[in-house]
Parts: sequence; structure tokens; C-alpha cells
Amino acid sequence: MQTGDKISFGAHEWRVLAREGGAALIITDEIIEQRSYHNKYVEITWAECSLREYLNTEFYERFTEKARIVPVLNKNPDNPWFGTKGGVDTEDKIFILSLEELACKYFGDSSSLLHNPKKNQRYWYERKDVNNSKRGAILHGKGWGSWYWIRTPGRFSVKAVYVFPDGNIGIHGNNILKGNIADGYCAGGVRPAMWITV
Repeated sequence: MQTGDKISFGAHEWRVLAREGGAALIITDEIIEQRSYHNKYVEITWAECSLREYLNTEFYERFTEKARIVPVLNKNPDNPWFGTKGGVDTEDKIFILSLEELACKYFGDSSSLLHNPKKNQRYWYERKDVNNSKRGAILHGKGWGSWYWIRTPGRFSVKAVYVFPDGNIGIHGNNILKGNIADGYCAGGVRPAMWITV
């Protein structure tokens, strides 16, 4: 199993993002479903959000290969442009990536863009970033791109950063619960990630 490989694990196809010793970090190759980041429109961080609870309970329970899933301690940094608090570190079996992991580590190094925003840059990360194409994803079963959540807060604590279909990052964030949940307006894409033994 090498970085960049595509593997089957559970009911989904995954991409290998990294190898460290006897473990590999994997992320779903596609956006596997659409859910709200949280089930109430309140200030929230990754540690308390309903998406994290879902991934580490209901979603986790679907795997017959649980023994291969490695719990990890995730850092949850503040939003670097707006200073919004990222919250406490979390121990997760299954999670979504942070802004730093997405922009600087696993899809090419765009750290110079992250740490040097332009004077009037407030909403989008960088439309011309050469690494954008590596971050975009297709919605499973639809054949077209969609946006998906990452766990870093947006400009305010009622928003979370997200990735556009073209891979550009909405660093200002989308509302964690946008509109009426019954109408599906709040549903952002979910690309779970986890460490597994190899």
C-alpha cells in the first residue's frame, strides 16, 4: 500500500494519503454522502459537532474491520485568517481533514498561500492554486462535483471551512446548519478519513 493508491475498505473506495510505519491515512475517493456539520445553528467546534459524533458512532459501527482502524489524537487549529477558535484536541477513529492537512500536507504544499493572504482576500483561498485539482471530489452516484466539509471553523463559529468542486477552499466557511434540515439546504459533502493498519 503506497501513497496515491486506491483501495477498498468497508463499503467504500479510498485513497491512500500517507504511510507512517505500519499505518496508512486514507480518505474516501468520492464524497460519500451529504450531511450538516451540526444539527443546530449554534457556535460549535469539531469536538462537539454532530458530524464528528456520527462518524465516530453510527458510521464507524458499519465496519466489520474495526480492529484495523487506529484512533488518533487530532489537533484542531484556529482559522489562520480570522482567528476563530478551533477548539480542543480530539481523539477520533474517523474524522474529516483540517485546513492545514488539506492545504499544506496531503494534497500538495500550498502553505505559502495559506499563510500569506492577499490584502482583500476574505472568502476564497486561491482560485489559481496549482493543487486545487487534487482536492476536488465527485459526489458518489451523481457523476458531478460537489463541495465538502473540513473540520476547521470558518470566519465565525457557526461556519465551517469547505472545499469547492474545483478544489478551491472556502476559508470563510459555510453555515453549519443552513436553512431547514428537512429541505436539505444544510447538507455539505462528507469525505471521511481514518488511519488503518497495513
